[in-house]
Order: sequence, then C-alpha cells, then structure tokens
Amino acid sequence: MIATPIYNEFIDFLAGGFSPQEIIKYRPSETVQNQVFDLISKEKSGVLNAEEKFQITYYLQLEHIIRMTKARARKYL
Repeated sequence: MIATPIYNEFIDFLAGGFSPQEIIKYRPSETVQNQVFDLISKEKSGVLNAEEKFQITYYLQLEHIIRMTKARARKYL
C-alpha cells in the first residue's frame, strides 16, 4: 500500500486527536476479534464466500491503518 498524502493526513489526524497512550492501547472489541478469527479460519479452509472475502480485505486494510496510527502516536510520546 502506497502512503498517499490523504492517507498520511488521516493517520496524523487520528494520532493527534487522542492521547498517544489511548491510541496505543486501542484494541478492537472481542466481538470484532472473534469475527476476524472466524474469517481467517474460513480463509485457511478455502470456504470464504464473496462477502466474506470483502470483509477480510476490509479488516486487513483497517488493521494496517490502526498499526500505522499507533506507530505515528509513539512519536508523540
């Protein structure tokens, strides 16, 4: 994924809008974690339908954004 200016701006916004500690401590809810684990299991088994493929791609993109935001937040500490 290429870091475009709008992508970096979004990360900076998130990193600057909350305390760095809050961003670093952020974790998805247990419900979301379970949904992602279920999708990963289905993907490994090769039984994902089209909607589930979209969902796992979406979650992976969001995970990347969250990781980048947390990395940027660490610079503010």
